[in-house]
Amino acid sequence: MKRLIFNPRPALLVLTVLASALAQAQDDTTNTGVYVGIGAGESKGHFDSRRKAREFGASTNNMTEDHRGASYKAFVGFPLSPFWAVEAGYFDLGRFGYSGSPVGSASALSRTNGLNLDLVGTLPITDRWSLLGRVGAAYAETKDSYSNGSSQKNRDTHYKFGFGTQYAFTPAVTLRVEGERYRIDKILGNRADVDVLSLSLVYRFGGSTPATKTAYTPYVPPAPEPVVAQAPVVTPEPPPPPPAPLPPPPKPWVKVKLEADSLFGFDQDSLQSDGKQALDKLLQELKTVNVEAIQITGHSDRLGSKAYNQKLSTKRAEAVKNYLVQIGGIPDNKVTATGVGSSQPDTQPGDCKGSKPTQALITCLRVDRRVEVEVSGSQQQR
Repeated sequence: MKRLIFNPRPALLVLTVLASALAQAQDDTTNTGVYVGIGAGESKGHFDSRRKAREFGASTNNMTEDHRGASYKAFVGFPLSPFWAVEAGYFDLGRFGYSGSPVGSASALSRTNGLNLDLVGTLPITDRWSLLGRVGAAYAETKDSYSNGSSQKNRDTHYKFGFGTQYAFTPAVTLRVEGERYRIDKILGNRADVDVLSLSLVYRFGGSTPATKTAYTPYVPPAPEPVVAQAPVVTPEPPPPPPAPLPPPPKPWVKVKLEADSLFGFDQDSLQSDGKQALDKLLQELKTVNVEAIQITGHSDRLGSKAYNQKLSTKRAEAVKNYLVQIGGIPDNKVTATGVGSSQPDTQPGDCKGSKPTQALITCLRVDRRVEVEVSGSQQQR
């Protein structure tokens, strides 16, 4: 049996190079929108081809089996939330077959392709790297051709599942490595499992929206208003009283807004690296201020229950307080942390429409997820 042997490694190399080139061309952006992808890899079929060969009179002692093929797929994804999506796609599991003895006297070739619909879940490990899993259904068409001129076609729908990992070069360009299993009703007359190891390139539409950085503005203390000294009244008697001392400069009230999405991961209350850098800048500014009191207020958006938002905003305010006390050395009795949940939004009614936690609504409500730090004190005299 003669057939064209395809090596998937060059295709995988092309996908890797293409992903690197697109990654250099993209800026730091926000993950939003529908995505598409293409993939290639190697498939391995688990089926009993020797039983079918014996039916056609082939000697299984000198039989050559081909249980490996080149696999391809193309898919489109529809996000349901930041962690769940539905994917619809086309797949080609490649060709499998056998050749009996003498060569050419009994041989067969089988090819399987079809459509799939999967539910895909992702678990972020870092800002760019995440794990993923999928489960779904595959509608497959298998065509078997035999050396005696006969052929048969079979269509079936069975489950499929898979696991993998992905790395986002940018929010628009992602590279995936996955292992998947397809259950096929008949390959050369046998029920079979086909395992596929693939490398896929994913492009997300709407991923070019610039991401908002940490909203931090260094504090500049206001200049005290000039005090005009009144001229003393000249009288012969009694002598003029000494001039009154100048009033002390007003105590500045420092108020800094920090975006919670930059301080914490989404729906998290542990400070991440960008948040620590923002708080380090604030601590640097406070080195020239005689701090009397610090009020930290945590805010959340309106997504989720009031009780949950109240708890999350309080935990985030306490995380900022702990950092200022433990890292910045500010006395604990001077720092107060409270959470107000979603009761004081920065957005106006009608700015962000909808109630389902879509990516667009989550992005629109970003300004409501914040931590405000208010410092009372006086500027140190230099």
